[in-house]
Amino acid sequence: MNTSLQELTIVEERGPRSLPVAAGFGPAQPASWDLEPEEQTLPLSHYLWVLRRHRWKILSFIGVSAIATLIVSARLTPMYEATVTVDVDRKVPTAVVGQDSTQTGLNDADQFLATQIKLIQSDAVLRPVADQYHLRDLERKARAGSDQGLLIDAPVLLKQLKVTRPVNTYLLLISYRSPDRRLAADVANAIARSFVEHTYDIRFRSSASLSTFMEKQLEELRAKMERSDTALAQFEKELNVINPEEKTNILSARLLQLNTDYTNAETERVKKEAAYKSVSTGSLESAQASTQGDALKTIAERLEQAQEKFAEVKTHYGPNHPEFHKAQTQLDQVQAQFDATRGSVMRRVEVEFREGVNREEMLKKAVTETKAEFDRLNARSFEYESLKHEAEADKKLYEELITKIREAEINAGFQSNTVRIADNARPGLSPVFPNVPLNVGLALLFAAILAVGAAVLSDTLDNTIRNTEQVARIVKAEVIGGLPQVKSWKSRPALVAAGGAASTPVLLRHPDDDRLLAGFGEAVRTLRNSILLSSFDRQIKSLMVTSATPGEGKSTVCVHLAMAHAQQNHRTLLIDCDLRRPSVHRRLGLTSETGLSAVLLHGLAWRDCVMQAPGVPNLDVLPAGPTSRRASDLIGRALPQILEEAAGDYDLVMVDSPPALGFPEPLQMATAVDGVALIALAGQTDRKALASVVSMLQRLRANVVGVALNEVTKDIGDSYYYHGYYGKYARYYNHKTETA
Repeated sequence: MNTSLQELTIVEERGPRSLPVAAGFGPAQPASWDLEPEEQTLPLSHYLWVLRRHRWKILSFIGVSAIATLIVSARLTPMYEATVTVDVDRKVPTAVVGQDSTQTGLNDADQFLATQIKLIQSDAVLRPVADQYHLRDLERKARAGSDQGLLIDAPVLLKQLKVTRPVNTYLLLISYRSPDRRLAADVANAIARSFVEHTYDIRFRSSASLSTFMEKQLEELRAKMERSDTALAQFEKELNVINPEEKTNILSARLLQLNTDYTNAETERVKKEAAYKSVSTGSLESAQASTQGDALKTIAERLEQAQEKFAEVKTHYGPNHPEFHKAQTQLDQVQAQFDATRGSVMRRVEVEFREGVNREEMLKKAVTETKAEFDRLNARSFEYESLKHEAEADKKLYEELITKIREAEINAGFQSNTVRIADNARPGLSPVFPNVPLNVGLALLFAAILAVGAAVLSDTLDNTIRNTEQVARIVKAEVIGGLPQVKSWKSRPALVAAGGAASTPVLLRHPDDDRLLAGFGEAVRTLRNSILLSSFDRQIKSLMVTSATPGEGKSTVCVHLAMAHAQQNHRTLLIDCDLRRPSVHRRLGLTSETGLSAVLLHGLAWRDCVMQAPGVPNLDVLPAGPTSRRASDLIGRALPQILEEAAGDYDLVMVDSPPALGFPEPLQMATAVDGVALIALAGQTDRKALASVVSMLQRLRANVVGVALNEVTKDIGDSYYYHGYYGKYARYYNHKTETA
């Protein structure tokens, strides 16, 4: 029995368990993974996992920051604060000329109070207080030995002075801080009094200065008003009117009436002229259309009747008949009357026409004369209005200025201050600085933000695979299991057979590893079952175990999977195809004098090189044999034949291959086996390297059953997967051990 086997842990004291499939790892179906860079948003659970992983670092940093803040705050000099309340009246000082004294509106309140705050912080207000309490001397003593001590000048109070305004009020809070509580109250009250006195002085000097200025302006306005009145009177004298505006209105009305009469006369003249021209032609119809047409029409009717009667008599009587002569005489008389009437009508029409022309000419002349007078007066009226407006404006301004002078005299004699102290400052009972709870709270807050930010940044910059969730999310590969880390294996490994070749392997382990060993054994069986149940339409008779880079535990996992399968009464063959750095024989305590390299180089039958694994029934091993680079080049052609022949003798053939990156053999062997399992070392395997291996295997159309994460720890692994899953089995096996 060989007791030098390394790094094996299969805790199995129960009898073999039956699996859903009689032999092999069952069917497995290749999956297609998208290996594009990660673009989706990380889930909240990932950030919670980051916080759990770095929780002790985060808590340590927060604790140190809080303690440091507490120490610094304790070393600072306590400062007391006293506050005096000042009421600022909303009335604005006496208005300037043309305005009334009003109250500030809501839009002007902020600007007005901001001005008052600046006045409180001015040198004129603070300097007397600094001189009264010798604050500059105290400041120089505090800075003794400093080059800035000689440069101190008022306002030195600004450092410890704070002026605030409560919302929606006209109150100002003047606060001052000092190590001496009584000095803080005295200085705050002194600043308020200085501000009140300064405001009063400004208002008084402003009123007196305004009164003097307005008296000078009054003399100038009086002289200007007299000049305006004189110019207006002289202008009225030149126009020979007292009120040019009224005269202009009269002329305007007269001109309007004359224009109307002239227009009517012109229309009437046109009508009479047309009648005159028609009558002049001798037309009877034109004569009848005139104003005398009625009389002419009557005579014309009589003439027509006389003509009809004469024509009738003429047809019945001869020229010598009395009736004929009578009708002839009547016709001649009516004709004479008609001719006389028509002549009279024509003369009347001519007279009416001449009268219309004369009336039109007369009205036209009157319109021209009136318009000329109106234009002359209207042109001078603009000058008159200007002089009148100037005289009235000067008079109004003069009267307003007299009113303002009287107001200024009243304000100068009795000036009411608009600023008063509403509540005096009192010495504080407790210091306001340093605020230890606030400082510690802020330190905790900022430390937590920095620590969490550093943890998230560290996670962002970390390109390794740390948990099974990242395998599925980043590499886009199926997760087939995870194996916990057992640290003591490297320091105290020992595996012995407890009763001959048929005995079940039992690990001589460190007592502290009981929980992890139990979890590791169950994790191996879970990994085996995961591969077994990965698909249902393809049976896996051969499985290759590889990794992206060396040192990720692929050989250890491969040996454990082979032992787990053999312990279920399935004949299993383990082939060590890592001809560059073989390790399977050392892990199982076998020799490497002959093996796969001898089969490839010397043509030996592979069955002659197979060895029985000590203490593990149903497990045969084909070691790698002596290392040979030439043999590595031949393995791609020989492995398919070996697998085909072994398929008839064994339920499953396990192949331990070299790392997939940097060596061509794994890619050659991947197409010969029924399935490929990738091993990634938690916290060590690079994401891009693992994704690259998956991509290469996918292009070769190899059946990648999934990725198993090795050496999962509390700090690296999934919280539920590690603590919950393995913890349940640990409690179960610990309880079983104690009862045994």
